[in-house]
Amino acid sequence: MASEKNSSPAESRELGRPSLLSRINKRLELSSVDAVRRSNADLDPVPPNRRTWRTHNFVMYWISDNFSPSGFRNAASLMLIGLSWRDSLVCITIAQFIIGCVIVLNGVVGSKYHINFSVQSRASFGYYFSYLMIVMRMIVGIFWYGIQAYTGAECVRSIIYAIWPSFHNVANTLSKSANIDTQMMTAYTIYFIIILPVHFIPMRHLKWLFTIKSITTPIVGFAIMGWVIHKVGVSSTSLWTQKTTLHGSKLAWTFLSGLYANIGTWSTLAVNVPDFTRYAVNDRSAFITALVLPATGCLITFFGVVAAAGSNILYGQVLWDPLLLIDKWTSPGGRAAAFFCAFFFLISQIGVNIAANSISAANDLNCLFPRYINIRRGQIIVAFIGSWALTPWNILTGAPAFISFMSGYSVWLGPIAGILLSDFYFVHKQKYDVWELYNKHGIYRYNKFGTNWRAFVAFFAGWVPLLPGFIPTVNSSITVSARATHLYYLGYFYGTGAAALSYYLLCRFWPAEETMIERAVLPDMDVIQGHDGEYMEEGIEAALGEEYVGGKEGRN
Repeated sequence: MASEKNSSPAESRELGRPSLLSRINKRLELSSVDAVRRSNADLDPVPPNRRTWRTHNFVMYWISDNFSPSGFRNAASLMLIGLSWRDSLVCITIAQFIIGCVIVLNGVVGSKYHINFSVQSRASFGYYFSYLMIVMRMIVGIFWYGIQAYTGAECVRSIIYAIWPSFHNVANTLSKSANIDTQMMTAYTIYFIIILPVHFIPMRHLKWLFTIKSITTPIVGFAIMGWVIHKVGVSSTSLWTQKTTLHGSKLAWTFLSGLYANIGTWSTLAVNVPDFTRYAVNDRSAFITALVLPATGCLITFFGVVAAAGSNILYGQVLWDPLLLIDKWTSPGGRAAAFFCAFFFLISQIGVNIAANSISAANDLNCLFPRYINIRRGQIIVAFIGSWALTPWNILTGAPAFISFMSGYSVWLGPIAGILLSDFYFVHKQKYDVWELYNKHGIYRYNKFGTNWRAFVAFFAGWVPLLPGFIPTVNSSITVSARATHLYYLGYFYGTGAAALSYYLLCRFWPAEETMIERAVLPDMDVIQGHDGEYMEEGIEAALGEEYVGGKEGRN
């Protein structure tokens, strides 16, 4: 016994004792990981028992996503550059209808094959080149998670103001260089504590959160609009009577600029929508998006115009932010109303941040590190990086150029969407082999580098010509020609269209024959790769055979 206790680390390993690093690694490794396919339960196609989203769930989702504090501010930037409120409503409605159609078309991949964007992108970009697209999309998700977290903290601050008006007088103990005061830091910390447990809710159950949001936030919107109309009536104000100050070609290009900006707001979701539609009951469940998105966008924008017009009469300043408006409700009854409005806005903001940013970035991390990160762990990582490592208060106050850069990120997201749509509908005609998408040596590897060169060329063709017009939005000291600026205003249309067309033509003249299959191979079809119906319930094991089964037994 004494000699055993005094044995060296090398002797301990020889005796079969796992090292500390081995024990930590085993502890961190997911139980569902499959090393052969570099996948896990969250990355695999969604099984039938977890496909719970129906048409009304998607309706509720889009209602809840549009009805948020940021939705009230939709018209602000457009009216500041010369459009009337009517033109702003038209611009936003058209933009959301266009992007709604893109979302519907790309969402079919998720609802048919029940895979997320990370896996879908392998079919067109190649097994390894797709990782670049995944990282690009992940960066956007983490960045906007932090920005939206700050808006959520503003909701918490309004709640505290409503409960304890004395919170207005809390002295700031932080330095000016911190770019955030004590009140906001307190609210921000509380917001983070509130949202953190929500990350543990599985995606298939989040539909209940969106249902609650879709009921409460429209009520808040109608309540604020009703209160404003009750207080000031519908008399003329500068906002209501403001006409478009632009004419001719300048009006047309300004309208297109606003159209591009509002499309860009949703360009991330247009790419990663399979992250949600993969939970759909059938292929048609998400089609309603093309109608619900523009309808709700138009309505919430109108609410914002009414509230801003009323605030100009009541307080002598135009308040586009509904939280700033309700903070002025200081009577006992007004404070109670402000509390409920801010509380429901907080629920809305939590839902937006989870759905639009957290889930998407977590799916990307899940794909990049499938051995250790599932969606739940990914969301926690995104929460800490987005909320604290990025310090969004510094970005909002001290880095306007960086915000402009991230807002123009659709320059790259448009070509990605174009290639995805072109590949699915025109090149492969909706026929993928879902299990080959998980095989790094399979047909979607394309070459030894795991890169589809056709997608590589099309991707650059979609964004490089837009770069000259994009640069001045980040650095105003740089001037470019009017043609470059006008092309940038057409950015999403050009980027998506040019990439889609380039990709299709390259695949038409230089097809990747190995990826062309006679019929689609779905995750739960009764015949997989030529096998009989006996494999119907075996799914992935039937498709990959003994190699997968052996690896699975080895892990157990």
